[in-house]
Amino acid sequence: MSTLVVVAGALIEQGTLLVAQRARPPELAGCWELPGGKVAAGESDARALQRELLEELGIEVSVGARLGADVALSETATLRAYLVTRTGGVLHPHDHRALRWVGGADIEGLDWVPADRAWLPDLTGLLQG
Repeated sequence: MSTLVVVAGALIEQGTLLVAQRARPPELAGCWELPGGKVAAGESDARALQRELLEELGIEVSVGARLGADVALSETATLRAYLVTRTGGVLHPHDHRALRWVGGADIEGLDWVPADRAWLPDLTGLLQG
C-alpha cells in the first residue's frame, strides 16, 4: 500500500511567513495553513511543491530544506513541509480565501489547520532567529 504525500511550503520574506486561509472542505474552511498539495505518482516532493504553489498562488519557487518532521494525516497519508524561496510570479490567492504575511509573534494566534500546528515551534524559531 503506497502512502500519499502532501507537501507544504513555508515562504519567508523580510521576516514574515506567508500563510493561506482555506476555502474548503467545510470542516477546515477559514483555517490557516502553509500552502501546498498532493504529490502525484512519479513526481518528486520538490516538483509537486513547485507545481502546487504556481497553481494555487501564481508564484515560482525554489525548494530548500525540510521543515520539522513529517506529520501523519492518516494511516495512508503524510504531510511534509519545506522552506521555499520565491523566484518569480505575482502572489494571488487562486485557491484560498485569503493570504497573509505574519510575524513570529502572530503565529500562535492564528486558527491553524490541525496538522500544520506541529511546525509552529520551527516556524516561530525561524521568524525570531
